[in-house]
Amino acid sequence: MSKKALLIIPPDRFNEDELNHPKAELEQAGIQVTVASTKTGEITGDNAGKANAEVLFSDVSATDYDVVAVIGGSGTIDYLWGNQELLSYLKEAYEHNVLVSGICAGSVVVAKTGLLTGRQGTCYPVDVMINELAANEVEYVKQHVVAHDDIITSDGPDGAREFGQSLVKALQQ
Repeated sequence: MSKKALLIIPPDRFNEDELNHPKAELEQAGIQVTVASTKTGEITGDNAGKANAEVLFSDVSATDYDVVAVIGGSGTIDYLWGNQELLSYLKEAYEHNVLVSGICAGSVVVAKTGLLTGRQGTCYPVDVMINELAANEVEYVKQHVVAHDDIITSDGPDGAREFGQSLVKALQQ
């Protein structure tokens, strides 16, 4: 049975590299990828790239996937950081042994669930994000990817390919 990944992007201004690089790594490994958001249809990225959100994340069950990843971008801060429905969704995924992950501002969303409390994580190296990690009792580590068995966080565009590879590796175990 093939593995499935759900990549959640904001409804506006996602980061293209943070979506496209992990998506490519997952697809090359034969993992079925679905792109979700808080709206469906065409979404414009930070750098005017386009993506198609196939589903509303709230319309699909987290338990149907092997990994759920929150993708960064400036829109993630505006639309997803405070999205209580998304935080509950990630916690539900985690409770059902779905790998929960985030990159850049998406890592902050993961930290806000409380699932990383008392552990290490990473995010884009800017104060606003590092401070959010600290506020949620996550120890910031300056590296591309911090992979726990159950949660993976990444720093941003520079680590996006490595993030994708770490998701693939985790799903192959």
